[in-house]
Amino acid sequence: MTSLEALPLHSPALIAALHLEPREATWLRAVGLVEGCSVTVLRKAPWSGPLHVRVADRTELAIDRALALHVEVSPITGAPP
Repeated sequence: MTSLEALPLHSPALIAALHLEPREATWLRAVGLVEGCSVTVLRKAPWSGPLHVRVADRTELAIDRALALHVEVSPITGAPP
């Protein structure tokens, strides 16, 4: 397990848990970042900027790195990059 922030670019993972305040977790779930869903980091902005992620091969969004640190993911082994 690792955080979404530490996930290498283009390496798919499954969201395992959201370790956030209820309000923040509710917002992430509303935009599709739910436990069991696949997620891929497409880009990382420089200077601790946001992450550009793809959720479940359909939705793309930017997420603050401070939030991404608290999203626990499980890398999908054997998946093509």
